[in-house]
Amino acid sequence: MKMIEKLEKQINEEYADAEKYITCALLNVEENKELADMYYWLSQEEVKHAEKLHAMVVDIITAYKKEHGEPPEAMMILYRILHERDIEYATKVKTMIQQYKG
Repeated sequence: MKMIEKLEKQINEEYADAEKYITCALLNVEENKELADMYYWLSQEEVKHAEKLHAMVVDIITAYKKEHGEPPEAMMILYRILHERDIEYATKVKTMIQQYKG
């Protein structure tokens, strides 16, 4: 359960970084398109990192199920709460990225 919690924290950090980068891209698009494009690219990379970390969480849960059966309810509650938060954050960031593509 600690590993899931750690990975979920890292997922959140990746989305936070993606949000910072896409915000910089949106703020610089008129003044310095090259800089804005770099920030846009960085934001996409951070989203990819978050998605890879999420895939690891799913793999951990799947492996646990194969070895031990259904995970403890506390583990799944924690996962659902953090996963829901991540989905909301991801949606916000991806919407901002779409705005940049305009």
